[in-house]
Amino acid sequence: MSLLDVRVPAVVLRIDRNPFHHGTLGAVRSLGRAGVDVHLVADSTGSPVGRSRFVRQLHPPPAPGSSAAEIVAVLRRVAAGIARPAVLIPMDDASAVAVGRFREDLAPVYLLPRQPVGLPERVADKAELAEVCAAAGIPHPRTLVPDSAEQAATAVWRLGLPVVAKWSRPWLVPAGSGLRSTVVVRSAREARDLFRRTDEAGSRLLLQEFLPPGPDRDWFFHGYTDRTGVVRAGGPGRKQRSWPRGAGLTAVGVWTPNPQVQGLAERLTGELSFRGIFDLDFRRCGDTGRYHLLDFNPRPGAQFRLFTDSAGLDVVRALHLDLTHRPTAAGAPLAGRSFVVENYAPLSALRPAPRGRELAWNAPDDRGPGLAMWALWGRHVAGRLLGRLRPGRTPVPRAVPVVVRQAGQPADERRPVARGEELTGVSGTTGLPGPSDRCDDEKAGSS
Repeated sequence: MSLLDVRVPAVVLRIDRNPFHHGTLGAVRSLGRAGVDVHLVADSTGSPVGRSRFVRQLHPPPAPGSSAAEIVAVLRRVAAGIARPAVLIPMDDASAVAVGRFREDLAPVYLLPRQPVGLPERVADKAELAEVCAAAGIPHPRTLVPDSAEQAATAVWRLGLPVVAKWSRPWLVPAGSGLRSTVVVRSAREARDLFRRTDEAGSRLLLQEFLPPGPDRDWFFHGYTDRTGVVRAGGPGRKQRSWPRGAGLTAVGVWTPNPQVQGLAERLTGELSFRGIFDLDFRRCGDTGRYHLLDFNPRPGAQFRLFTDSAGLDVVRALHLDLTHRPTAAGAPLAGRSFVVENYAPLSALRPAPRGRELAWNAPDDRGPGLAMWALWGRHVAGRLLGRLRPGRTPVPRAVPVVVRQAGQPADERRPVARGEELTGVSGTTGLPGPSDRCDDEKAGSS
């Protein structure tokens, strides 16, 4: 008998069109296996998740570029068809921000965590997060927010090359623009060029101190904060492999106890009064040993199924149990359990896993998505390799550096900075890119 209240359905929402988002499939499987009717609001065209036998019904998602109000209108139509309150699970930043902004409008037809209005939007914004960490005393890489191309060039000299460049609201980056949510910048010219695309990106550019990757430095924490403020389910994990290498999403992760990471996660969510599922990314500084928070994702991380304990509890099931007022029957943590994304780390998926392993796509009780993924992935890789044979980009004219302000500093409080000699270099990461240039789990040079 399921511990979950199977009379209450779930709606899994994903707006981003990335067909390879395995976290969406993880949420569908987690609740579907427990007997919950799962309604999927996502673009399933060509996506492996649409082949899962645990999808009760597919619903068309909001159109690309939809406003928060338009997203809410789609969710209301879905709710009208279900005709009873459902647990709503946003799976990307755009949907989490929209739900957080319009929580009161959705509350009559969906079960949602109660938390301060606009909090998901605040923590998901990379520039706002720098201010949140400063106020809470959480280590965070030094971050500068330029107001011009000249200030962007100056910022790289203040931070020291290379630097990490991020769009503060990556969910607004338009598909097909060629812009990436995060890149490593290796020259002042690259910083200027990026800033000139601010209007196209839809949000501010921020430049961040680069913390070099290395063994045992990349960590994440997934959890669910219940209505009393207690962190349930989830735990700390260590990234063993990423895609692209050293600078991307988790290809192989291991559940690894870490009291420091757990303490930071619990302290931050407690001070913010955050309620719901969250995914935090940390990088340990090789010089100081301190764990710096890189990203706060107010929704499930793609590898959340790594943290499935001995009782079968994960953050998505914890959410459903809490919102339906069922007891959260937590089991023992399964330290050493691993999570592998097969298309990014195929050899790791074949190696022995004595402490248990979760595969992102392949599952003996749900074979359709795994088969579909390999067919789709083969076509994707061939297309990207052909795309790399196209001519390069046209360079953008240079500008002269002048001033810069720190995150949270008023625009009129500017300090002149000495001009430095420009270096040249290549931005971004090497190797075949991932499935989506705007994937919200990609942390180039960060996590």
